[in-house]
Amino acid sequence: MVLESKKSTQDGGDEEQYDRKSELIAFDETKAGVKGLVDAGVTTVPRMFIHPPGKTSNTSANNKKQLNFPALIDLDGIEQDPIRRKQVVESIKDASGSWGFFQVVNHGVANSILQEMINGIRRFFEQDLEVKKQWFTRDSTRRVTYSSNFDLYASTAANWRDSMYCLMGPNPPKPQELPEACRDIMIEYSEQVMKLGSKLLTLLSEGLGLNRSHLLDIGCADGHALISHYYPACPQPELTMGTSIHSDISFITILLQDALGGLQLLHDDQWVDVPPNPDALVINIGDFLQLLSNDKLKSVEHRVLARSQGPRISIANFLTTGNHDTGRIYAPIEELLTEETPPKYRPTSVKEYTQYFHTKGLDDTSTLSHFKL
Repeated sequence: MVLESKKSTQDGGDEEQYDRKSELIAFDETKAGVKGLVDAGVTTVPRMFIHPPGKTSNTSANNKKQLNFPALIDLDGIEQDPIRRKQVVESIKDASGSWGFFQVVNHGVANSILQEMINGIRRFFEQDLEVKKQWFTRDSTRRVTYSSNFDLYASTAANWRDSMYCLMGPNPPKPQELPEACRDIMIEYSEQVMKLGSKLLTLLSEGLGLNRSHLLDIGCADGHALISHYYPACPQPELTMGTSIHSDISFITILLQDALGGLQLLHDDQWVDVPPNPDALVINIGDFLQLLSNDKLKSVEHRVLARSQGPRISIANFLTTGNHDTGRIYAPIEELLTEETPPKYRPTSVKEYTQYFHTKGLDDTSTLSHFKL
């Protein structure tokens, strides 16, 4: 299967009788995703994937002043040594308030589990298409979905990746509801990552000067979604993106990435590479923690470049209840407000926030700004 546009041009200029909607539908109906294009031998990027040149340029910090991604934070010993714990709390607070990202080692998830999780996701995306098609849907209310670009019909340009989404909590799915190719490791990995997520939320609570259990008590770890991305090698990576610029709509995100790289975060108006580390997990603050902290913690824009090498595999665990209606309403935490620093955001629910994000898609605009007072 090869999807062809009349012409693939970098500027995406007007072409006679170009019908974008038909191209999207034809691509979607194959249920083969971007991997299907690559397997069919496509040598040019179809027009539906072409982004404006300014959005795809690899302008990393190395092209300007040198900016190094924050040092790894070692979680070893924080439960036994109060002095060590205080140091880690300060490191996490500083990184979360300035960069919005940090990496952790000695996080409690064995390297063998990390590697098997990557292998399991690879098995899912590389299994026989007829088996994989069983999971294809654009119904966002389904607990497990496979598709390419959740916002395919809303975005101005598609991204060069395929994705699998699974809502792992609240109310974890039954094992038989998960794909056989990665079922066992998804369950094991998610259990381990949620333990880490709860630990990180206690450290962030302390960093904000709150009771250690504050963020847990208000439901920040009550649910999580696991989203796995498969980024095939791209024949013209300079024309498209792996993932467009966005910030996460979670409380926090815990990311496992393979060795290929491509993830970049925006810091001081410069793109900074997030280097792969086989022993580390990448942590970033989501929009909801920026809202709750009244901007003390930062949810930072990031993106993934398309690459000529591949596939790249990443697994993101978003601490969020998503479309599940918990009845909770979130607003800036009262203990963090003063006359000089009044609330900057209106109250909202995770469900309302998530639905707004899915409506607008990855359109390079901030979801959080929509909720500003």
